[in-house]
Amino acid sequence: MSALNASLGYFVSVVVSAALVRLLLKKWPRFSFVSEFSSSFMLVACWLEVQTIVEVGEWAGGLGPDVTLTMLFAVLLTNGVICGAASGNPNQVALKFLQLEATTLPTLLAVAAQFLGAHLALLVATYYWNLELSDMHMIKNLMARECSTSLMVSLQQGFFTEGVCALVFHLVHLNLRNRHALIRVPLIAVLLTFLSTTARGYTSAYINPSLAYGLTFHCSGFTLIEYAVVYWLGPFTGMTLAILFYMGNIPRIFARNLFYGQKTRFRVPKGEIGDKKKK
Repeated sequence: MSALNASLGYFVSVVVSAALVRLLLKKWPRFSFVSEFSSSFMLVACWLEVQTIVEVGEWAGGLGPDVTLTMLFAVLLTNGVICGAASGNPNQVALKFLQLEATTLPTLLAVAAQFLGAHLALLVATYYWNLELSDMHMIKNLMARECSTSLMVSLQQGFFTEGVCALVFHLVHLNLRNRHALIRVPLIAVLLTFLSTTARGYTSAYINPSLAYGLTFHCSGFTLIEYAVVYWLGPFTGMTLAILFYMGNIPRIFARNLFYGQKTRFRVPKGEIGDKKKK
């Protein structure tokens, strides 16, 4: 139980830090991109600890798969509740840009903030593991220098897996984005938990470039370019296909609707059309 208590204390500390940053930003709306920094920091920092429980806790700390699944869902749910519109996901920011909902400079600032948040989360987690508060964290500290990669398949299979998972996620997200948060946030958390658990033997379905950067880019086994192809290009491809399937076009690139015809909202009765022709 000491390992679980240490992990819970770590989670609470990270969540409180992210919540304080978001609370302070209400006074300075111009620096709203910092909320993406805190969201990415919270997501990556907490997911690194969940990953620790998956790799070590199930045999060193006596924590079963049900604990891991519950904690991952709780992390995703908490991130959605506290961070709100700040997703901590560069693809979500790029989606708004492609839909003409954001301009270039705010998009670049948000993406840069997300990667900085992910990098800081990795540094904080490493410092936390160095404290060796439990046997699980002591073992993780020894393993941290040579971590195991999340990419368990070939480059082509990894690209396809991340692309398909991103396509499914963004299609669901686009359909739910106008729903109330009480419905949207839990459903998105359930979907991400399901995709991550299902794809654990492939890529872990991060569907988030900054999250993948913090969790697996520093691990040996693949080069930076190979990781980028799978975890950056793959999800971006799935996201653009999701916009195309959902809207029929990509507004930032072209306006022509490829799939759906423009239909008029109001139908004119046939009788009225005939009368107009006679006149």
